Amino acid sequence: MAIVAALVYRPISLHVSPPVVQSQDIAEITKIVPNKDRLEYLLLAKPLSEFPRYVFKYKDAATIHVVKVPSTSHANIEREVLLKNAIPYAIAGDDYLSKNKQVLQDEQAQSGMLAEAGAFLARNAIGLILIGFVLVGMRKGIPGMTHSASVIKPDSLKGSMDDLIGMEDIKKEVAHLEEMIRNRDLYKSHNIDKPFNVMLTGPAGTGKTKLAGYLAKKLNIPLIQASGSGLESGFVGGGSKALNAMYKKACAQGRCIIFLDEAQSLFMPRGRGDKKWDDDTANTLLSLLDGVKSEEGAGVIWVVASNFDDARMEMDEAMLRRFAVKINFRLPNKSERRELLHVFLSRKDERCVDWTNLNLNYVADITANLSPALLETVVDRASMIAIDENCLIDTDVLFRAFERSTIGLTDRATTAELHKQRERVALHELGHFFMQIDPYLRQGLAIEAVKEKSHLLKISTESVSKIGALGYVLSSGEDVNLQTLEEMEQDIKQLYGGVAAEELFYGARGISVGSQNDIQKVTAKLDLMVNRLSMYSRSKIDYKQLKGDASNDEAVRQVEAKADELYTSTLDAIRGYRYPIEALKETLLERYVLSKDEVFDLLKDMGGTDALLQAA
Repeated sequence: MAIVAALVYRPISLHVSPPVVQSQDIAEITKIVPNKDRLEYLLLAKPLSEFPRYVFKYKDAATIHVVKVPSTSHANIEREVLLKNAIPYAIAGDDYLSKNKQVLQDEQAQSGMLAEAGAFLARNAIGLILIGFVLVGMRKGIPGMTHSASVIKPDSLKGSMDDLIGMEDIKKEVAHLEEMIRNRDLYKSHNIDKPFNVMLTGPAGTGKTKLAGYLAKKLNIPLIQASGSGLESGFVGGGSKALNAMYKKACAQGRCIIFLDEAQSLFMPRGRGDKKWDDDTANTLLSLLDGVKSEEGAGVIWVVASNFDDARMEMDEAMLRRFAVKINFRLPNKSERRELLHVFLSRKDERCVDWTNLNLNYVADITANLSPALLETVVDRASMIAIDENCLIDTDVLFRAFERSTIGLTDRATTAELHKQRERVALHELGHFFMQIDPYLRQGLAIEAVKEKSHLLKISTESVSKIGALGYVLSSGEDVNLQTLEEMEQDIKQLYGGVAAEELFYGARGISVGSQNDIQKVTAKLDLMVNRLSMYSRSKIDYKQLKGDASNDEAVRQVEAKADELYTSTLDAIRGYRYPIEALKETLLERYVLSKDEVFDLLKDMGGTDALLQAA
């Protein structure tokens, strides 16, 4: 789902082409996020090619950076990095590329390709000109592909509102929307005569796209579906013409729903560009949403969907005002996850599921914060495992399917001969675990009570290629997590547990780079606590909104001081668990993986809470 948005950069005057640094490292693009204030411009060159190029320059740097990425990664980068962080960008124009020819150069291969292309053009010039005329005629002035959006009749739409499992609050909102559409005359009597434009927001995979189809089917009206990213083709006015074309097609149907999916790029604030046509598509959508052509389009209902809302992304105020109805989707709670799992499993042949050995409450508990789409993926993965192993789907198979879907493939062979590395990984992961249960042990709770409160699922020293890890601690989450200062500090200590265990056994100079991800998470959490929430100050303000180097320096000092305090506390605590960590390490190295039951059984064999506290 590529999102090609016509955002903007500030043009610069280039008399001499600056040096260009070529790269294929996608991480270079993600580094823009913390440095976006330094960004002079960001351009997208050849967005429809197999290898689009991100071209950017920092204000305080003389070089231009060019990052070449596969087209399969391009959509994710736009959505998860640029749009999510409101980083403005534009399509590189011919004038820019002609002044900076080295942007498109791929060393020696590029010149060979250009020569070959020139020869091809020379041989086939007449044929290419004819093809160009045909294509222009087919376009009829509407660039892009969205003019071909087809009308889907209601009897061709699948599913029903009953497929929206649980989510009674969402269903209630949709029922109210349906009643509003069916009883327009009643609302006209209250002087409410504007179109009922509908905005659907919420996490991916929660059913927003399906809901638009369900609504059209229930109201027995046709649907025209298009992607917000598909409106822009790189041609000036392409998005506006595509929108008008869809609107005319919808008006011809009388009553019709136009559904724009992934439309967040159209909601970004206007007026940031230097070109007068930069906001053409958004302005056209605004006029259509406002019912300027209300007489001919009185039966047209606009439904737009976005994974972001105005709380997580800056949106254009005028655009937000156009939507009288806003429905915010959410992730399912535990009871809804249980019901979803039951429905997905019930669709399979009864001979495929071992219902007697299936604890859906447990599976619903460990799958916290998963969307309905991801839950269905887990169930499908469970079927693949069951087919591969010629067994029935039970709790264990679903657990392994959850692990495979969320973590990825695990491998023992990678670390089988690396005993020293496996030992370090085992100590690191056990450090995380003991700092997770440390508060409960210090409360004097029995091992069984500690086990009940612990979110641990398993400790593993198997490698995970997806995240580049040689081991991990798998834990379940919580549906609602309104944390206190004490709980957030405990999270930091748990993250520090791994690096503290390494220092305990290998010394301060023996800490490995494997703690990088933990330290990044700690830094982000402390930044939130100190600078955003002002948790350690009587002045409850958001320091991030204050400008100036002095305030930034003070914020860094506060973060460093609190990090030092919490790490020292973690190191003191972990020293007390040296004996149980060493004992569990040997078993973990032998078995590669320890489940929650196995871990707590071993702790009982050590003498339970009293013995662990004495050691600590």
